[in-house]
Order: sequence, then C-alpha cells, then structure tokens
Amino acid sequence: MQDPCLGVLVNNTIIDLAELRTWAQGARFIPSEDLPESLIGLIFAGSEAWDYVGKLVSALEGEDPLNLKGAHRKPVGYPMEQVFLYPPLPNPESLRDFFAFEQYVKNVYAIWKKDMPAEWYEFPTFYFSNPHAMYGPGSIIPHPQNSQEMDFELEVACVIGKTGRDIPADQAQDYIFGFTVLNDWSARDILRREMRIGLGPAKSKDFASSIGPWIVTPDELENHATDRPGVYDLEMIARLNGEEKSRGTWGDIYYSFGEMIAHASRDVYLVPGDIIGSGPVGKGSLLDITSGEGPWLKPGDLVELEIEGLGVLPNQVGAASDP
Repeated sequence: MQDPCLGVLVNNTIIDLAELRTWAQGARFIPSEDLPESLIGLIFAGSEAWDYVGKLVSALEGEDPLNLKGAHRKPVGYPMEQVFLYPPLPNPESLRDFFAFEQYVKNVYAIWKKDMPAEWYEFPTFYFSNPHAMYGPGSIIPHPQNSQEMDFELEVACVIGKTGRDIPADQAQDYIFGFTVLNDWSARDILRREMRIGLGPAKSKDFASSIGPWIVTPDELENHATDRPGVYDLEMIARLNGEEKSRGTWGDIYYSFGEMIAHASRDVYLVPGDIIGSGPVGKGSLLDITSGEGPWLKPGDLVELEIEGLGVLPNQVGAASDP
C-alpha cells in the first residue's frame, strides 16, 4: 500500500491532485502552485489554496480522468474500487461531540427513566473525544475491552476551516470547511458506570471514532440548505449487516451547527482541523433503537452509516485484540 496522498472525488473517480497539477500545467498551461500533501495541510493553507484546487478540477471539464497521465506517466484518476480511503483527517486538532438532536436526547432520558433536563434547552453541550483514535471508511474497529455493549452512533460532523473565537452563530458558516459522516463508537455498559460517577463520557468513547468517506464542502450541498446556518435537509440512514436500522433527517436537528460553533468558540479559539460532531439523530444508535436492551455489536458485524450527499461510511467490528 502506497503512502496516502491528497485526492478529490469527481464523478465517481478519485483524482490524485498532485498528478492533476502536473497534467494541468502541461495540457492547460495552468501555472504550478504550492499544493499541500494532506487534507489538514490544505485546510490550513486557506482560501487561495482551495481556489487553486478548484481551478485544477475545473480543468478536467470534458476529459475522462481515467485516460489522463501526469508526470512520469502516472495516472491522474483511479476507479473508486482501486483506492483505499484513509481517514480524511487521521489526527484532527480536536473532536468536540455535541448532543444536538432533541429526539435522541428524549429517547435516552426515557430509557434512563429520567425527566428531560431543562438545562438542555438553554445551550448546546458537548464533550471532548479522542482525536488520536480516528478510523476511516473500511477500517476494522476493535471491540473495546471489558465491554459487552458496543454501539454505533449515526452523526454528522463539520470540519473547521479557519481560526475564530467568539464566533456569532449567523457567521459560523464562514468557518466551516466541510461536512462528513461521523460514527461515535460507544461502550454503553462502561458509559453507564461513568455517568453514575458524574464524570464522562470518557473511556466509554475513547477507543474509536470513524469519519468519512470524504469531506464535502458546503457549496456541494447548497440545493438542500435551510435558513439555519449549517443545517441541510438530507436523509441519515444506519444499516447493520445490510439491514436498515435507522432513518432520520439532518434538518430535524435542534441546535444548528451555527449555534454549536458559537458555543464551542466562546472564550476559546477554534482552529482549522477541529471537528464538531452533532450527536446521534433520533433512533441513530442501538441504545435508543432497542430501548437499551440490545443486542449489541459483536465482532464481524458491519455497520454502514449514510448521509445523503456525504456518502456511506462502512466499518466492521473486530476482535478486542485487533490493533
């Protein structure tokens, strides 16, 4: 397997941007400019680099990338089935995961036989997860040790594109580089014990998060935009071993990404590469699908999370000893 490289999806073809740059320089006389080798590098490079990538991709109009060669006769484009997709952000700067879908929160508190806390309606709340335990599409997720109740969570996440502090909700869209599917894997039995202590989630979420298959920029979702910043009318679906388990809508979210970003940035800086997760959509986990009874995930299970316009994020559960 070769080292990861920066790519873009164009009409079901994966484009190697480094090779596209060399082809465009020769075939379209587009001057060569600096091009980062990773997505996090591209995000940090800012709008000029983003515009340059857009110019390179526009140069493909009317061409079949699978027939094009860059420098040293290397292919510009590859069929998707020939490409291994790494996590789009293997080591994000941080990962904040919110609790933003009202129906999910209501479902969970009903399972816990508790009243919905009034404070939930006062501000969006989040916890920090582990940015160094990121998995991509197709990766095997090790089953957490000392847990018998592994679960998935169907979420949408945004990636911050520029530095900001005390960001107003109505300006937050300017700080979003793109959106992706997020699976916030959970160990429910460990989580219950942590919450009794009153500190967490912690180890119950620490072992894995997966994102992908790619980061989709907001302009690709314009036709589904609502009047709320960072909210789109797009379906969210969870499948387990090929069977649909959940279907919801991003547009049902109670707190918009604008509100989440405003809260997260209060008194602190958000930086390029930070990830903001939404929390699960209603019925977006086995916890609320089964009213907390299970059955839970086991080694060999295939979880596929899909969000319209963002793609499908597949992961298989592995054994606890899998690295």
